[in-house]
Amino acid sequence: MNEAYIVDAIRTPIGGFTGSLSPVRADDLAAHVIRELMARHPSLDPAAVDDVIMGCANQAGEDNRNVARMAGLLAGLPVNVPGETVNRLCASGMSAVVQAGRAIAAASGDLFIAGGVEHMTRGPWVMSKTSTPYGRDAQLFDSSFGWRFVNPLMKERYGVDAMGETAENLLETHVISREEQDRFALWSQQKAAAAQANGRLALEIAPVSIPQRKGDPIRFSVDEFVKPKTTMEGLAALKPAFRKNGSVTAGNASGLNDGAAAVLVASARALDTHALKPLARIVSSAVVGVEPRIMGIGPVNASKLALERAGLTLDRIDILELNEAFAAQVLSCTRSLGLADDDPRINPNGGAIALGHPLGMSGARLLQTAALELRARKQRYALCTMCIGVGQGYAVVLEAC
Repeated sequence: MNEAYIVDAIRTPIGGFTGSLSPVRADDLAAHVIRELMARHPSLDPAAVDDVIMGCANQAGEDNRNVARMAGLLAGLPVNVPGETVNRLCASGMSAVVQAGRAIAAASGDLFIAGGVEHMTRGPWVMSKTSTPYGRDAQLFDSSFGWRFVNPLMKERYGVDAMGETAENLLETHVISREEQDRFALWSQQKAAAAQANGRLALEIAPVSIPQRKGDPIRFSVDEFVKPKTTMEGLAALKPAFRKNGSVTAGNASGLNDGAAAVLVASARALDTHALKPLARIVSSAVVGVEPRIMGIGPVNASKLALERAGLTLDRIDILELNEAFAAQVLSCTRSLGLADDDPRINPNGGAIALGHPLGMSGARLLQTAALELRARKQRYALCTMCIGVGQGYAVVLEAC
């Protein structure tokens, strides 16, 4: 089997909802990271790229009609370089990178740009047509988040719980206090703030130039969702967001965010042909289905299966990047895997609670930050995993090169 390698990766800073990236279109964000990724490898002929594969969860607005193809063209790639957009909701970016790896394994290409984009701020309102002429059953939804145009049978059989409600559902079988959730959220903020201050996060980022109505463009270069002044007292003061007596709050959950990431994935042959030096090898991957009402537990079985396919056990893993949809969800997973709440391998530079969670981008970001961290620490294995709306879990094992 042909091996697949992560050569390089770049991302935008993560914008807050209605934040700094608000004026920038989703397809322009995706084009930006593709362009910046190629600029880092000036000797690489863009025509050598076999495909552009980008993940995106919304696809109802400016990310419509195959944003991967649009972004490739906008980035200046030759018209002969194709593009494909994939949608696995929260794991879309991770799925895109894995698809590139699978294509390499199947000898269907040697060089790919993969990644993801999400612009939750600019997600449009969407309205259905009526089922009959002059009917009155049109539906209107904000496409930025949540369910839309739900099949009644889906609602009847599986429910349409909001993502925060699925985290509350996990607390019915996993005993995790509000204080424990807040403590984990604070830890994420502290790690992200430290990584921001010491320049570690800057290594991942391609700043975005944002035009202004008047004056020079603004250079946006720092993840703006991070809250360095977070305290336990401040977190404790927040009200439950999904249930009257619940414990999931805006402070111990990820946010609605904007961003894009691009990853250069290559075969061993491409490494030799183009004199590329890899960061990490994609060892294995796994995706599983779980009950939609407790979608957050998906990383447990996905991680076990990915580790089994890699011939590894969790104690061999040096870095664990587990997407922080909710603190309750993360702790349900880590405890189910037999990990301590404060295992130092978990999200060493903070996670989505602090950094933000642009849905289609996040999976690619996890792989990027894990590959870079393995190199920085001179460690060997990383496990990247995440839960997925409607009940799935994804996991990927990387080995440092």
